[in-house]
Amino acid sequence: MLTPAQVAENIVKTLDSKMAQDIKALNTTKLTVLADYFIICTATSTTHIKTLADETEKALSELGEPPLRREGYRSGGWVLLDFGCAVVHIFLSDAREFYALERLWNDAPPVNFL
Repeated sequence: MLTPAQVAENIVKTLDSKMAQDIKALNTTKLTVLADYFIICTATSTTHIKTLADETEKALSELGEPPLRREGYRSGGWVLLDFGCAVVHIFLSDAREFYALERLWNDAPPVNFL
């Protein structure tokens, strides 16, 4: 079983290996019970969103950490993968700007896993 930090690190490395843009990992442990980490990134197209989500789900499942939920897959502009201790937000750039999660969670310290 992986620690929350190991889950987040593996997510970030998987997203990076599939060319996700502007990857941010935020430590939300002290701010919410929702998750220990929020990982936010930008995809270049809806096809790229699907690739990033599929590859992240596959990589973490192989490590024994399958997602608990996957949301937004059909809508195209934002996919959320919930791994319990880490929540992944994969956005198209317009949706990322609109929802501005980094500003919403600006009290969460960033973590550099790369």
